[in-house]
Amino acid sequence: MDNVRVRFAPSPTGGLHIGGVRTALFNYLFAKKHNGTFILRIEDTDQTRSVEGAEEYIKNTLDWCGINPEEGPDQGGEYGPYRQSDRKNIYKQYAEKLIADGNAYYAFDTPEELEAMRERLKESRVVNPQYDTVTRTTMKNSLTLSEEEVKRRIDNGDPYVIRIKIPKKEEVRLNDMVRGWVMVHTEVLDDKVLMKSDGMPTYHLANIVDDHLMKITHVIRGEEWLPSAPLHVLLYQFLGWEDEMPQFAHLPLILKPDGNGKLSKRAADKAGFPIFPLNWKDPGSNEVSVGFKETGFLPEAMVNFLAFLGWNPGTEQEIFSLEELVKEFSDQRINKAGTKFDFDKAKWFNQQYIKARPSEDFVSGLIEDLKTKHDISCDADTAIKIIDLLKERVTFQSEFAANGLVIFQAPSSFDEKVLKKKWKEDTPEALRLFAEKLQHQDEVDAEAAKSLFWETLEASDYKPGQFMQPLRLTLTGEGSGPDLMAIIEILGGEKAAERILSSISLLENQS
Repeated sequence: MDNVRVRFAPSPTGGLHIGGVRTALFNYLFAKKHNGTFILRIEDTDQTRSVEGAEEYIKNTLDWCGINPEEGPDQGGEYGPYRQSDRKNIYKQYAEKLIADGNAYYAFDTPEELEAMRERLKESRVVNPQYDTVTRTTMKNSLTLSEEEVKRRIDNGDPYVIRIKIPKKEEVRLNDMVRGWVMVHTEVLDDKVLMKSDGMPTYHLANIVDDHLMKITHVIRGEEWLPSAPLHVLLYQFLGWEDEMPQFAHLPLILKPDGNGKLSKRAADKAGFPIFPLNWKDPGSNEVSVGFKETGFLPEAMVNFLAFLGWNPGTEQEIFSLEELVKEFSDQRINKAGTKFDFDKAKWFNQQYIKARPSEDFVSGLIEDLKTKHDISCDADTAIKIIDLLKERVTFQSEFAANGLVIFQAPSSFDEKVLKKKWKEDTPEALRLFAEKLQHQDEVDAEAAKSLFWETLEASDYKPGQFMQPLRLTLTGEGSGPDLMAIIEILGGEKAAERILSSISLLENQS
């Protein structure tokens, strides 16, 4: 494929949720696969719905994910501007061409008249009342009014919109890269507004004009835009650009975890997982929605997870770097059916990436978390040891600090089930023997601690294996957890011995 150009074109009407990020990712992968160009275009034609901070949020999200555009509002490019509100003067000429060619018309209907039309249709039991090939003949537009009346209204400054004139009894055909041939009869289409009364184009017109002028070769977007695709095909035909029309690919919906309907913020909130990549503060309600990043996801893990929402490599491999995804990505392997959002799978990906990352990458985060959340100071060497200890057991970065507290805080309570089952009459004496030996060896590695434990207890005719869980209880208060001898290594012999003896004393006083 030559000169592949794709665009991610979000509207800054709120926080960009993960479905939008998935769309951006698939566009990026397709572009890079074919040595093409990935473009960011901000579609802010609906000024009334634009939300402060939303555009910056979109840019920050793409940057965090590592899917940065070559052209965009910040990067520039020869086909700019890349913000539709900065392109307002471009669109009117195309709307006027459509009118001149008989493919669009002026409509002067007031909101009240439009509502009255819909009510009439509802009373006639029309399931989907709309402004279409039939109802337009009963409305106030340049198809029903005289030329003189239309001119008078425009000269008088009467508000109007420009609507596409959908042809009667035609079939619109579209060969979608994912779904194959899609065929729609024009009888089910409505005469969409192309230019609003404020002079701003709607998504439909601006989208087509910009894609053409920016030489977009492939439009990869969510399935929710599939019903609009026939309208867009007609606009390409009406504007004489049919031979240059991009190929369309409509991505499958991301479904709720149970597969019952499209994933939404409400469904995500109810299930207890994030839907935004980064923290998003709603400027209207000031409600803060926690993002994947702040939950503790690594960007590589989220990108890897999102790639599998509607695509698969055709192999058993699941872990892919961004570069590997680019290499393996194929539009032929994009699914048609909706894909369930499996948060447990997302967590699994994060676990794999945490395990694979060098422990040094998490040191500063652990030190900061311990200080800010628990007022605990920790040096880098200890932090590395804690991370090595916990790396196989955590799902999120934040868990290093939460699970690492065992190193800094002696237990004040103990697992009752383990205590009842494993704490025997001879347990205190056996553990005291080990503590007494341990306290003289401040620097002790895990292997040395284990050897010392077994040798000490065997020398006194104890079976060491019977005392492992009681030993863990005295050090952590829990019956299970990370490598026990590694904990002793981090604590040091003296501190570990002190904790064992203190816990024994506490338990004896409680009994």
